[in-house]
Amino acid sequence: MIERNPYTYTTLRYVHDVISGEFINVGVVLHCPRTRFLGAKLRHTYGRMTAVFPDLDGAAFRSSMTAIERALRDLGAAYAQDTLFRSEGTAVSMARSVLPADDSSLQWSSLGSGLTSDPDRELEQLYERLVSKYDERPERRRSDEDVWRPVRSKLEEASLATKLVSKTIRSDVDELEFKHAWKNGVWHCYEALSFDLAHADSIKDKARRWTGHLAAMRDADEPFRPYFIVGGPQDRKLKRAYEDALAILKKSPVQAEVFTEAQADVLVARIEAEIRAHN
Repeated sequence: MIERNPYTYTTLRYVHDVISGEFINVGVVLHCPRTRFLGAKLRHTYGRMTAVFPDLDGAAFRSSMTAIERALRDLGAAYAQDTLFRSEGTAVSMARSVLPADDSSLQWSSLGSGLTSDPDRELEQLYERLVSKYDERPERRRSDEDVWRPVRSKLEEASLATKLVSKTIRSDVDELEFKHAWKNGVWHCYEALSFDLAHADSIKDKARRWTGHLAAMRDADEPFRPYFIVGGPQDRKLKRAYEDALAILKKSPVQAEVFTEAQADVLVARIEAEIRAHN
């Protein structure tokens, strides 16, 4: 019988925007302690990534990946040859010894595990499944600004775009900036959120982060009312995650109103009516 040994693995994620949380997998590290195997396979090309993130600094990305891969290769060689090297730990702990967890754009995922008779082959298969699978089908994801653009155009048609200003709401524990706001006793604060992300977890995490931001504003120095105009994902398979994200926003501790892109006319008509009534 072919012996199958337990292994753990972690993926290296490139997180372009910590606010949206959207990421692309750019590498895999696999650790099989019984065979003293520690291997890594990382991406060095960035053509697919610039299709999704046009402002990516490709040279800096490639330099970082080369340095991380070299460090992991050296660590793997030392681990395979030195019998005194501790075999305890996981792929995540080994990977973080090279690239510690911080707030940079390169982040390790949570731990995965399995059984394999060939760690080298398993690493190649994981890389193909988790990193390179979609290389031929790049898509440009819509940003928050892309979602706001049609709203801004409608406001400009109504000569109202200049009525909205940037506003920072502050509490005793935090502050939160809204890009578009106006005041008539309370601040009406509008924010566009694109949920056109690659993963269900990214979509829901973005909604959770915003409800967390609003939770810190419950005792704000000034009364305010948040409004969100949201854009959905292009991938229909992510529809459920998008619906969950909307539900999360609507349950915010600070009451928020949520408008979908299809309701842009409704939102603009409401802004127009309220501003003209105030004036």
